[in-house]
Amino acid sequence: MRKFPANGIARNVLHGWLARTAGFFAFWVILSGLNPADLPVGVLAAVIATWSSLRLLPPGRWSFHPIALTQLVLRFLRQSIGAGIDVAWRALDPRLPLRPGFVVYPVSVPPGNARNAFTALTSLLPGTVPAGEESGLLVYHCLDVDQPVVSQLAAEEAALSRALRND
Repeated sequence: MRKFPANGIARNVLHGWLARTAGFFAFWVILSGLNPADLPVGVLAAVIATWSSLRLLPPGRWSFHPIALTQLVLRFLRQSIGAGIDVAWRALDPRLPLRPGFVVYPVSVPPGNARNAFTALTSLLPGTVPAGEESGLLVYHCLDVDQPVVSQLAAEEAALSRALRND
């Protein structure tokens, strides 16, 4: 039998298992419905998915802040729609300038899950794509280097930091 120290690790692991299993099972029910014959397979799939997710991303001390996370999602949707229209407009109208190139962004988020979340978030915004890392700085390819890309990335980083704080 596995023993855990009394400092809350057991509770953290159990909470991670229960929360993720419930989430995966809810996703299963959304996809397949509540047919009683399918529920045992859904439970098994949720347990396997939970085991896999905990192996790939063990529970940590990250917490989500619902208001800041909601603001981040709404900001992302607004910017994504606006930037998508801008990219389409530039692609279809030859008079609008396209000055593709690379910009370097001095990210303050340390390497790890938070930085990965930041690069994933910014990769979804039209017009900029993370292209690598150079001496601890993120390199982005963008459609127009004359745009304020660095200040936009700083604003995105600040919004993500508010939504995902390391407690």
